[in-house]
Amino acid sequence: MFRGSLDEATTRLTGPGSPYEIVTEPVFGVDMPVFKHRARSAREVLIESRDRDDDYVVYEGRRLTFKQHFDDVTALAHVLRDEYGVRKGDRVAILAANCPEWITTFWAATSIGAVVASMNAWWAEPELEHALITCEPTVVVVDDKRVAAVAAVARRTPFRILSIGPEFNAHIDGATGKGELPEVDIDEDDPAVILYTSGTTGRSKGAVATHRSVCGNVSINRFSAVSTAVAAGLPEAVVSSPAARQIALVTVPLFHASGLYGFVVTQLAFGGSLVLRAGRFDADDVLQLIEAERVNMWAPLGSMGPRVAERAASSGRDLSSLRTLGVGGAPVSPSVQLLLREAFPNASLNVSMGYTSSEAVAVVTRIQGDDLRERPTSAGRLAVTTSMEIRDADGNAVPEGVDGEIHVQSPYLMTGYWRDPESTEAVLKQGRWLAMGDIGRIEDGWLYINSRARDMILVNAENVFPTEVEYRLDSHPGVVESAVFGVDDDMTGQAIRATVVCKAGATVTVDDLTTWCRAGLAGYKVPTQWDIREDPLPRNASGKILKRELVPEATL
Repeated sequence: MFRGSLDEATTRLTGPGSPYEIVTEPVFGVDMPVFKHRARSAREVLIESRDRDDDYVVYEGRRLTFKQHFDDVTALAHVLRDEYGVRKGDRVAILAANCPEWITTFWAATSIGAVVASMNAWWAEPELEHALITCEPTVVVVDDKRVAAVAAVARRTPFRILSIGPEFNAHIDGATGKGELPEVDIDEDDPAVILYTSGTTGRSKGAVATHRSVCGNVSINRFSAVSTAVAAGLPEAVVSSPAARQIALVTVPLFHASGLYGFVVTQLAFGGSLVLRAGRFDADDVLQLIEAERVNMWAPLGSMGPRVAERAASSGRDLSSLRTLGVGGAPVSPSVQLLLREAFPNASLNVSMGYTSSEAVAVVTRIQGDDLRERPTSAGRLAVTTSMEIRDADGNAVPEGVDGEIHVQSPYLMTGYWRDPESTEAVLKQGRWLAMGDIGRIEDGWLYINSRARDMILVNAENVFPTEVEYRLDSHPGVVESAVFGVDDDMTGQAIRATVVCKAGATVTVDDLTTWCRAGLAGYKVPTQWDIREDPLPRNASGKILKRELVPEATL
C-alpha cells in the first residue's frame, strides 16, 4: 500500500499543534487519517466567505462580490425552504449552463442540508429523464434552454420547477431573511451532492459526495498550496496574501467534478474569483477574457488548451497575467504541455496536473512545476490522507513498477451511487477502497496511468463508457452488434471509434448512425470515427469481443 507524502516538510506541517495536524479517526467504520482542524460542512465554508469585498463571480458584465453572493444565497435558501418546501436530505436538481445562478443555487441548497443533484446540461432527453426520475428532486432549477425538457418529465413525476431568469431574480429580491441562513444541523457525513457520471450499464450513475468530501477537497488543496510554498522556501502566509489571490477563468462545465469541486467550492474557500463565460467554447473569447479580467489561472481540459494556444501568438492579446495552468481530465501529452508553456510563458513554470474522479471527489494525486517537466507522463504523487493500492485481476496488491487497477482509500470518497447498490458494490470494496477503473503503476512514489488499458474513453475530459454507446448503437433496427473504443486524438485527448455490424441487406450510413446516437446520447458521446461492416466482430473462445483487432494499425 502506498500513502500520501511523508517527507520532512510534510511531517512538520502535519504534526501535533500544526494548523494542518493529521489525526486518525473512524470514517464510516474505517480508521483513516484526517485533518484535525477542518470545516465540517459546506455551510461552514460558505459562512467564512460572507464578509469579503472582492469579486467572487464575474459573468457577462455582472460582478458579484462575496458579500453580495452571501446575501443572494441566504435569500434563496429561505425561498427553497419556505416557498418550495425543501428540507434536509431533499434533492435540489440544477440543470443549466454555467451562470451565477447555478453557483447561488448550489450554496443555498447545501447550506440548508439539501442534496444538490448536479445534472449534465449536455444530456439528451432520455438521459435527463432517467436522472430526474431516480433522484426524485423536490425542485429543479433550470435555464430557459432546458426548461421545456424538464417540464416534459415533470408531467410524469412530481417536482416543481424554478426557472433561471426573471422568476429566479424576483424570488431573491423579495425574499425575507436576507443575510442570515435558516437554522439546520448538518453532519459532515450527510450527503451534499449527487454528481452524475457515465455508467457501464448505459445509464448515468449518481456519485454521492458528503459534506466531508466537499470540505476535504478544500483541505487537500489548501495543504497542497502551503506545502508547495514551504518547499520553495517561502513562508506559509504567502498562500493567503493578496498577490496569491486567483482570478480563475472557468471554461469547464460547473456540473463537472473539476468545475464544481475545483472551482466553485475551492475559489470561495480561498477568496478567489470565478470568471464565467456564456455560449459554446470560443478560443478568441477565452483570450479576450484573459486580457480583460487579468486572469491569472486557467484550467484548459481536453482540446481547449491546444485550440487557444494555437491562437495566442497571433491574437495580439496581453496574456502576461496568466501565471498558473491546470491540466487534466484526460491524458495530456508532453507535446501539448510544451505547446501551452510556449503560448503562455509567464505560466510555463507553474503547469500542474491532478488526478481524481467523481467517485473519489478530492484530488488523489498532483504534479506540477519542475516535477511535471521531468516526468511529463506521470499523474503525480499521492495527496496527504490518501492511500493507494495497485491490484491485479484477482484483487491482490502488486509491487511497485507493476501495472494493475488503481484503488484509492481516503476519507473523501463517495458513499456510493445513488440508489444503485449493485454498481456501488462493484467499485467500492471492503475497507472503503475505491476501484478507480484505471490501469496504472507506482514508480518511486510517482503514479503513471496506462491510458490505453482503460475501458473508459475521455473526450474533452468527459467520461464515456463504451458500453453506453454500444447499447445505443445496438438498438438501431439495422444493426446486429457494435464495438466502441477510444483512439488517441491530439485535440480531444481521445476520440470515439465505432465498429458496427449491419444486418444483411440493410442500408445503414454514417449519417444514419450519427443521427441515431444524437437522439439518445449527449453530443460528446457520439462516435466521430466509423467502421461499418457486415462481417461478425472478432471474439475469443469465451465470446469476448477482441477490440484490439479492430483498432486501426496507425493508432497502435
